[in-house]
Amino acid sequence: MRKLEVHELNRLDLEEFKRAKKYPIAIVLDNVRSQNNIGSVFRTADAFRIEKVVLTGICSTPPNKEIHKTALGAEDSVAWEYFENCTAAVENLKKTGYIVISIEQVEGSISLEKFVIEPDARYALVLGNEVKGVDQAVVQASNYAIEIPQEGTKHSLNVSITAGIVMWEFFRRLAL
Repeated sequence: MRKLEVHELNRLDLEEFKRAKKYPIAIVLDNVRSQNNIGSVFRTADAFRIEKVVLTGICSTPPNKEIHKTALGAEDSVAWEYFENCTAAVENLKKTGYIVISIEQVEGSISLEKFVIEPDARYALVLGNEVKGVDQAVVQASNYAIEIPQEGTKHSLNVSITAGIVMWEFFRRLAL
């Protein structure tokens, strides 16, 4: 085996990526404070051709040196928008046809592997603050809540790891 060179990966360039069809998924970050986590979400969204990232509240926005450190330019390829209030962002997404899903441990949540992904639906996946998670008002405004099964001693995963797991699962079921 030999590691592939970058030119052998046949990746899209920035302009090709912008023109390419995206998967109908918006990643909503609810008051995520770490710029490194935000950058990581952008980079993962690029990898899976996610439609857009929605930043809310205290989230930093591009251009930003710390976001760029982990996004590695994905903040330029992935569309993004900013809302001061996450609930307002969620209501806007619902009005434009998205099914809003909080990724959170709540009563009545659906385990990720059991959630039925409809191929023609548009999804907005809400990920919460590193300490407080998804705000309760946002959870209540959501159509569903999905939970990632865990068996360790901790009660949560890092938000960028959670984003990666959920984006991969949606991408896997929609694209592969």
